[in-house]
Amino acid sequence: MNRIQLVFRSFRTVFVVMLLFGMAFNAYAVDKDCWVDFFDEADYAGKHLLIEGATQLANLNNVNGENWDKRIHSIKVGPKAKLTVYQNPRFELSLTEMAKRPDLMRSLGLTVQDIKEDSELIFIANSKVHDLGDFNFHKKIRSLKLECI
Repeated sequence: MNRIQLVFRSFRTVFVVMLLFGMAFNAYAVDKDCWVDFFDEADYAGKHLLIEGATQLANLNNVNGENWDKRIHSIKVGPKAKLTVYQNPRFELSLTEMAKRPDLMRSLGLTVQDIKEDSELIFIANSKVHDLGDFNFHKKIRSLKLECI
């Protein structure tokens, strides 16, 4: 192999390595802004739980070795994240069975939207909730979905 072939092969190798690492770095750069930080006290105090990247937790009984079920009191949502929290495990709405009986719902003056608003909350990017009590959701979160946007 002559010197020109060696230089070209080395350049090609370096270019491929830079391309691969560059793609990995860019993928990380996109996800680093997709996170949510939960706190067990109001005003972002007490113990906290940071979750990064798209995640679905059907229950919060054992998250990183700790029980966070009905423990979350305040929240910060990252700039490229959307968070949906549920009052029940497995992303269930609290009046799901009632929603299957439209006659009963009408007789009580309820709509499907009423059921959703009572059982889940959606927080958009950069949301900060210093006290979930403001939403009548104080320490009621039992499951959640974090989406990267």
